[in-house]
Amino acid sequence: MLKSLSVDTPKAFDVVTIIAGLGLALAPWYLGFTTETAAAWNAWIVGAAVTLIAVAALFAFHQVEEWANAALGLWAIVAPWALGFSALSVAVAAHVIAGLVVAAVAAARLWFTTGRPYSTA
Repeated sequence: MLKSLSVDTPKAFDVVTIIAGLGLALAPWYLGFTTETAAAWNAWIVGAAVTLIAVAALFAFHQVEEWANAALGLWAIVAPWALGFSALSVAVAAHVIAGLVVAAVAAARLWFTTGRPYSTA
């Protein structure tokens, strides 16, 4: 029953990912942490990469794009602690929220495109 996705649903996944990527890329400006080098550069790079990969997926879907976005989403979640800007709460929130959205959407897209869940009954 979960496999009954409409034709436009995969594009909706990509649009949500694009919005999350753009949100992360623009976060240093609208949340005001451009002076925090590690936080700002990570947001710009990861946000731009997520956005570009999601735009590419709009035109030609390959599972590697979703795996890449899943990895980038997970990196965005752990980056505040790995790069040492965990004390900056707005940057942490931007990274964790965007990372959760990107990773969850990528996982959902992979789940549905690989034909899961299978019914054993």
